[in-house]
Order: sequence, then structure tokens, then C-alpha cells
Amino acid sequence: MAKESILTQKSIQFLEKYLNNASPTGYEWEGQKIWMDYLKPYVDDFITDIYGTAVGVINPDAPFKVVIEGHSDEISWYVNYITDNGLIYVIRNGGSDHQVAPSKVVNIHTKNGIVKGVFGWPAIHTRDKQEEDAPKPDNIFIDIGAKDKEEVEKMGVHVGCVITYPDEFFILNNDKFVCRAIDNRAGGFMIAEVARLLHENKVKLPFGLYITNSVQEEIGLRGAEMITQTIKPNVAIVTDVCHDTTTPMIEKKKQGHTEIGKGPVISYAPAVQNRLRELILDTAEQKEIPFQRMAASRMTGTDTDAFAYSNGGVASALISLPLRYMHTTVETVHRDDVENVIRLIYETLQKIDPKMSFSYFD
Repeated sequence: MAKESILTQKSIQFLEKYLNNASPTGYEWEGQKIWMDYLKPYVDDFITDIYGTAVGVINPDAPFKVVIEGHSDEISWYVNYITDNGLIYVIRNGGSDHQVAPSKVVNIHTKNGIVKGVFGWPAIHTRDKQEEDAPKPDNIFIDIGAKDKEEVEKMGVHVGCVITYPDEFFILNNDKFVCRAIDNRAGGFMIAEVARLLHENKVKLPFGLYITNSVQEEIGLRGAEMITQTIKPNVAIVTDVCHDTTTPMIEKKKQGHTEIGKGPVISYAPAVQNRLRELILDTAEQKEIPFQRMAASRMTGTDTDAFAYSNGGVASALISLPLRYMHTTVETVHRDDVENVIRLIYETLQKIDPKMSFSYFD
């Protein structure tokens, strides 16, 4: 029998509003305001830092501190060069995929508001069929309908303006959430839902819980690096996305086998503290929450690494949401997986006791 949905209509409305808002790396604050407004009834206090990371805190006076974390930023582009005839060349802000850019509509963020543009591309009739150029970072360009550089600048566009895609949230075939920036505003959404469930079910935790929405993950885990020094947690459970490897052109021998609809993905990696991971696995089994496993080599590539190696070492673990088409404008996740990540974090928190040790030597 399927479990009753834990997502409410208000939850989905928040998810849609939160995903549709642009929060490129370095410019996350408007999204953080939406997130904090939703979280406010469920926490005792907030912490923010100078770069925009936001933390909702439950039991702020407790000496033992547990973090649940996602990151709030999305990939984007910067205006890098404006030609004399008014075309715009770009550089990445995060891991933006140049191959999906041609023919995409973009929003250029200026002091005067949004300027619309399009990533242009030569028509198929004009290209050399024998030696076609593929889209590359140095040949994709944006057209905003300006006749020259002077007109571009009069429109408020200059080098350094950030560029995002406007693609918005929708539900595919009743149970797939689709949008740009699910990586990883889905994480912020899921940890906010954990806080909601704790509040609504009147769960009293014996520690301080720090619901952390970090900035600047997409350019090197920078927000997590900063906020972990402020919080100084004892435990960190990070949630991010990972690849559904069942779609075409992905080699499972290299990427492993994980897929949407089959449950949260629990990672094995040097940064993942083994005893904390086993507590999560035991919880999933006891509560009959489906899960998958994934192995990473040197690093997870997520904020888990930043928390694990901070403050002399923090017991950290990673619970991932399987996702299709990462770093495109049609990132896709399964509703069941979203709900089960929320359940798994919620249930695991209730098994953490400040007196327990995660040391291998106790």
C-alpha cells in the first residue's frame, strides 16, 4: 500500500514559487527570502551571513548541534564581452552547459530590471554539413535585439551582468517535478519540509537543529565552507541531487546505477562518516523507506565535503535525490523520491542522541 503523501498544497505552491525565482550563484538573496518566509513558523530563530547563507534554528541554546543542509544557488552565465554590433558573449557562473544554450531564451539581470535575450545559433541551412561546429563556450552568443554596443549599454546591460534561464516549474505525468534549478533548490525545499513536519507533529529534539540553505555550492562549496565555521556543528546531514543513470548516453560502469522513483540515494565516500551513514541506513530499513546506494571516489562533490573536513572534523553524511538531465532547464525528479528524502531525514533526526558517539574507537 502506498504511503500517504506528506506534501500539502501549500508545500507544492512554495516549491513552485521557490523554483521559479532566479537565484544564480552570488545572487541568491531573493530566493533565500522566499525560503525564510516559508520556514519562519517552524523555527525559533534565523542566522544569516554576509554572503547570503540562511539558517533556521530550532533549540538555539542547545550545546549539541545538528545540521541538515541543501544549497540555494543555480547555475547561470555572466556577460563577458559585448561586440561592436551588439552581440553578447558569456562565461559560466557555475557548471552551465554550453550544449543546451542555442535557441534558449534568457533573462539578463540589470539594475533596471530584466532584459530579455536569446542564445542565437546559425540556421541549419547555412551550416557546413560536413564540418559543423558544435556549441562551445567561445561560440555561443546572446542577441538582445540591439543594433550596436551603445544600444546594449543603454539597455542597462554591461560586463558582469548575470544571466539566467526563465524556464518554470511544471508537473510531468502527475508525479515528476520539472524545472531548472531543482539542483539544488529541491534540497532547500526538502529540509524546510522536515522542519514543517517536526513542528506539526510536535517533535521535541534533544539538540539544536540548524536547517541550513547554503550559497555558492556551484562554484566550489563556498557557502558551506563559511557557515560551518559559524555553526560549528557536531553532525551534518547534507542533501543534494545525483544522476539518474538510466537515461541514454550514460555509462553505468562509470556512473553507477541510480534512478528516479527508486528512493533516496545514500553515499559511500571518504567524507561520509560510516557510523552516521549506518544510522541512516538502519533508519531507512526500520521505517521501510526505499533507498539506493552510490559510491564516490575521492570526494562527493557536494557540501558534505565542506562540512566533513571543517572544525577538526564533523560527522557528515549525504542523502541524494536522483535527478534526470542535471544542469539543463528540464531537470526532472520523482515526487516519491522527494517525499522519501524528507521522510528519511525526519526519521533519522529522531534517532540522534547527543550522548551517542560516532567515533570508531568507542
